Amino acid sequence: MIRKFDRNHRRILKFPAVHPCEGISPSTLLESLIALSHDICNFRFQPFASQRKNARETLRQISILSIFFEEIREHVPHMSDSIILCLSELHITLQRIQFLLSDCARDGAKMLILMKSHSVATQFRSLIRTVATALDILPLDAIGISGEIKELVEMLWKQARKAKMEVDAADESATKRVLLVLNQFENRFEPDPFMIRRVLGYLDIKTWGECHREIRFLEEEIRAGYSDGDEREVPLLSSLIGLLSYCRGVLFEDYDVEVINQSDGRGSNLEVLNCLNPEDFRCPISLELMTDPVTVATGQTYDRVSIQKWLKSGNFVCPKTGERLASTELVPNTSLKKLIQQFCAEYGVSLAKSSKNNRDISRTILPGSPANAAAIKFLSEYLTLSLGYGTDRQKSKAAYEIRLLAKSNLFNRCCLIESGSIPPLLELLDSTDPTMQENAVSALLKLSKQPRGQKSIIENGGLNPVLTVLKHGKKQESRQIAAATIFYLSSIHEQRKKIGENKETIPSLLELIREGTACSKKNSVVALFALLFYHRNRDRAIAAGAVATLLGLLDSSDRAEVKTDTLAVLSRLADSFDGSAQIMRASDSALPSILRLLYAIETRAGKEYCVSILHSLCLNCGADVVPILAKDASLMTELYSLVTEGTSHAGRKARSLIKILHRFCETRSFDQKRELRQEQGQFIDV
Repeated sequence: MIRKFDRNHRRILKFPAVHPCEGISPSTLLESLIALSHDICNFRFQPFASQRKNARETLRQISILSIFFEEIREHVPHMSDSIILCLSELHITLQRIQFLLSDCARDGAKMLILMKSHSVATQFRSLIRTVATALDILPLDAIGISGEIKELVEMLWKQARKAKMEVDAADESATKRVLLVLNQFENRFEPDPFMIRRVLGYLDIKTWGECHREIRFLEEEIRAGYSDGDEREVPLLSSLIGLLSYCRGVLFEDYDVEVINQSDGRGSNLEVLNCLNPEDFRCPISLELMTDPVTVATGQTYDRVSIQKWLKSGNFVCPKTGERLASTELVPNTSLKKLIQQFCAEYGVSLAKSSKNNRDISRTILPGSPANAAAIKFLSEYLTLSLGYGTDRQKSKAAYEIRLLAKSNLFNRCCLIESGSIPPLLELLDSTDPTMQENAVSALLKLSKQPRGQKSIIENGGLNPVLTVLKHGKKQESRQIAAATIFYLSSIHEQRKKIGENKETIPSLLELIREGTACSKKNSVVALFALLFYHRNRDRAIAAGAVATLLGLLDSSDRAEVKTDTLAVLSRLADSFDGSAQIMRASDSALPSILRLLYAIETRAGKEYCVSILHSLCLNCGADVVPILAKDASLMTELYSLVTEGTSHAGRKARSLIKILHRFCETRSFDQKRELRQEQGQFIDV
């Protein structure tokens, strides 16, 4: 049996070939070799931006091997162990050749392959020499092939043994031009556009979308390098990103939103916020933030290091549920990992347990290389000038470029803020062009994640324009993004009061919750959550009808994360007497709905918010609430579960609620006994 490697998780120029299984049948091995050689030969239809001669020579030699494999198909029953061993070595080598050709033809990797020309040529030479070695020890006479095929294989062996596989002169020249441009950036000189265009033309990077794909690929390589603990190539990769970002922003006039939607997933540029609870990201074993979350057979998630130590200690039960594990397989929880990384990046939480794992430049102020730093600064100044003095199309493109740059890393945001891009972006919020307005407000959203960006937006009078987009945005997406911007601006304690005092802020958020898209509802709920940290904004939200709107959202939404965020806001409103009273007056089903959610909601944070609401309702409206809760036999089970497994804050609320219910039951029991004694006394008197 020949196992196949998952190519989706393979880093470029890494060749994890799979060895044929021991005892594999000759026919299976040969059929796999034929299929593999045919797949390699199909690369002749693909364009190679560099390494053209080496790729062409390799394909010619593999096509000869393919003929040889077809010829010996009839001689399978007579193959000795030595022949099978040689064919197995050829199988491993062909896998690596396929990987190498795939990398050279890979969309988005043209610039990186060019800059690694010498290393790639060495790989071609090494693999072809390995083919020659395998053919050298292959006993052709024992196979019984025709003389013509034998001569062909011997010729191939001689050519493979002497193959030079050197760097093409044109590739060498293009590489030197790139290095010259990077050196100019490093010395803070803006390079000659003509020279850059020559390089792009040589690599056949002709459109904005192709340039963007190159940047995306390099960014993924940096992330993969940090994930693997390999930082050696970060300076080169960062320099190339700076160069290509400069090209994308300065040299290409048109931009293509569809390219972004296709590569990143449609709608991925729209910001979706969460009322995230960091306790949800802690490993149940270590109680630390999970750096590599994995899911076990019971469906529970733990940090990889912690659960591996647990299993190595001879424990084969789930630490959280106590169930015996049917398998010790650990499945990476990539969705949760991305969510944790997003949370840590946005809120400045240190995720890594060592400095080595905490140096991802996408989450730090480091530029990665001097050339990258200079290129981004030149680009930031150019985009700021385009925002102020360009045509409407140039302004819209500049806003979109800022939107992409600010999304990449913190250093880019700092450069854009320092270049003065925020004031002209604020002016574009009044644009009648829906696309321009969306690009501008989205760029401001990305910049508002930086404290200096928040300060600049406020100091330049940006609050009212953002609120105008929130209320009257030309597109639903623009209103959604404006709500997310309000959330980040509300992270400044002094601004929560000012934002809440604007009479349109909270009503506009509530209107978006009632009428907006799913993402708009979510962002508006989270923005409202941030505003409620200022106590007077709670009164304003209650007066604006927030309770009824949020209860309606609880009933209408079927998404657990939306329900969790909504419960988070309701728990803050319920802290006040007026908020609790509004919840009880809003609907007869409000309290039963919260109880049902406590039992049904999947997220631990959602359960904790439910308990927080019930606790506030008992304190503020006890006479109407406590008797109802006391009748619910299942409530105590949930409360005791939160006491033992919940966060410290949730545990305190749960314990307090348990005491309230116990006190009520004891008082009711005492009153019932007293009434019973009184009735018995009256009976005796009679």
